[in-house]
Order: sequence, then C-alpha cells, then structure tokens
Amino acid sequence: MRVLIVEDERPLADAVARGLRRAGMAVDVAYDGDTGHEKVSVTRYDVVVLDRDLPGMPGDRLCSEIVNSGATTRVLMLTASGTLADKVDGLSRGADDYLAKPFDFPELVARCRALARRATPAVPPLLVAGDVSLDPARRTVHRNNRPVELTRKEFGVLEVLMGAGGAVVSSEELLERVWDENADPFTTTVRVTVMTLRKKLGDPAVVETVVGSGYRVPAAG
Repeated sequence: MRVLIVEDERPLADAVARGLRRAGMAVDVAYDGDTGHEKVSVTRYDVVVLDRDLPGMPGDRLCSEIVNSGATTRVLMLTASGTLADKVDGLSRGADDYLAKPFDFPELVARCRALARRATPAVPPLLVAGDVSLDPARRTVHRNNRPVELTRKEFGVLEVLMGAGGAVVSSEELLERVWDENADPFTTTVRVTVMTLRKKLGDPAVVETVVGSGYRVPAAG
C-alpha cells in the first residue's frame, strides 16, 4: 500500500509518516502543494492524505487535479477545518474521506486502509496459494497452518504477489508498491527480499522467478 502525505506542518507530517510506516505502509511526504502535485504525477498512490491549507498549490486544487486525472488514487483530507460545512465542501470537491485535526491515529490508519481497498481491485479477505495463506487485515502468514514471521517488506512483497492472482509482477512494480521513494531502483533490494522470503517460507518454493520479467506466486489450483 503506497501513501502520500501532503502536509506543511513538518513535525505532524513526519509523525504521521512514521506511524503509517509502522503499520506496514510505504509512505512518501510532501510539505507543499506543488511538490505533492509533482509526486502524484509520477507515482501511483493508493491514498493521498491531504491538508487543505498548503503553501503553493492549495489542497482543494490538488484534490481536484487528482480526481480529474482519472487515477484510482483516493483522497483523505486531513485538516483543522472540521465544521460540517467544511466537510461537505471538501467532499464536494472530490475527496473520498475527511478527518479533522486533532485525530486518533488508529482511526487514520483504519481510514487509509479502507480507502486503499477502494483504490485497488477487490481481493479476497484471505489470500491463498497452495498451502500458504495470507491475511491482509491481521497481517499474518501461515504455511501448512504454521505461522511464518515476516518483516514488513517481506509481507508486502508476498501480499502483492499473491494478490496478483498468478500473474507476473516485475521488480519495478514491487519496488513501487512496497517501498517508498527513498528506495534506490538500482539496488538489489527486491531480489534480496525475495530471497529471504523464500527461505522463511521453506520448500517447495512458493515464489517463482520468471527470467527477464519478474516474480510470481502461482494461483491456488
């Protein structure tokens, strides 16, 4: 799950980013509207957490730009303007959800996850491939009914691969979906993560390498 936070209060933006990363999300941050617009123009985000009062491009305009682009990205307005009229106005501009400051962080996490489900094709509540099962909500993985402990990145890679329904997923797409913008596209990060994931899942191998294309987890059956 890829999230962009557009918030000019740097301490708040950085705190929200840290919290969402701990919840297993890949998070980028922009501290003004113009930078936020640049990022959404080149990266496919599941959710944009957007402040309305921004330097540069206003949050309302950025929201409209995202909506008019036709992207599946969902917009959560996070702002101090919490009156009913403000909420109605924000939603009328195309925002998918609206959360007023101050807020409870578990609620923000839950709302981001709910919006992300709407931004991507529906997947079963439990992903299954052979004897491997992955529960996205509980963030658990089992093989032969035995729990498998994975890091956040290993879990993210497996979730993307199992959610692809047997299709091949390229290293570039895995890097985009699981890591944030700070990941170096020229490193062996994806390959090393897949290697450790294979070791933890055990034999026979669950993740297949498709030479020159990427990786796949064969669909159940």
